[in-house]
Amino acid sequence: MSDNTYSYQEIVCTHALTKLKRSIPYSWDLNIYRGCSHNCTYCYAIYSHAYIGEQNFSNVFVKSNIIEILEKELRNPSWNREIINIGGVTDSYQKAESELKIMPEVLKLLIKYKTPAIISTKSGLLLRDYDLIAELSKITYVNIASTITTMNESERMILEPGASSSIDRCNMLKEFRKTNASVGFHVMPIIPYITDTYENIENLCIEAARAQVHYMLPAVLYLRGATKKVFFESVSKQYPLMYDSIKNLYVKGSAPAEYKENLYNQIVNPLRNKYSISSSYIKVLREKMHKNN
Repeated sequence: MSDNTYSYQEIVCTHALTKLKRSIPYSWDLNIYRGCSHNCTYCYAIYSHAYIGEQNFSNVFVKSNIIEILEKELRNPSWNREIINIGGVTDSYQKAESELKIMPEVLKLLIKYKTPAIISTKSGLLLRDYDLIAELSKITYVNIASTITTMNESERMILEPGASSSIDRCNMLKEFRKTNASVGFHVMPIIPYITDTYENIENLCIEAARAQVHYMLPAVLYLRGATKKVFFESVSKQYPLMYDSIKNLYVKGSAPAEYKENLYNQIVNPLRNKYSISSSYIKVLREKMHKNN
């Protein structure tokens, strides 16, 4: 099915939940889509499409039987109601979701089986499911997080053209702060020479403080595999004057430790302190989990 801006194909899955090697802060991933219509130039998950032999990450696949499979897994006596991370690889509230409405059914199952969840999105569509999320947050731990990289809308359109505007995401977080959910502001990734300025980070902190988020979590751009190729192709077209500087910084997948230390010590941490924004999501998680238990 398709329209003028996106298309998707149906696939079936044998399991809904993916067990992760790490266990903090969550042990399971749930992704109802493969691929994403946000078209973020820096998306770390671009590599994952190779698993199904697809090269273009903007080609979206929907797991048509995922509700049926998810319920089987949640009602299994061995299920211990561990935290599920929803949308860790692909955004569950991308364009196809506005038509397919799968997430409301997912949330109803989480409510039914009293299962805690982390939901990350770059889409204001999450507000559609406000009542269900508010209900779930009264039963168990829920974390609502949104990645916001810049408050400059022209820049945002270059970096993540299919996502909701940054101010819409900030307003969305402010609304969810009214629920019992914990709310996180993710500055991921901070892109060297593009979004790492004092002005940009301060504007993000101002919006995080306005939304009264529980925490703000930053991370510098990491490039690997197919993501590196896609990202530098975009930089060469959109930021040609910065291409060499960024390219020289990314000899490896990560920016040098010295760059990151300077960024955090001179800009990010002082600004978080200035606006009294917590850096600890674990503290909030433990407090909320203890309260719900």
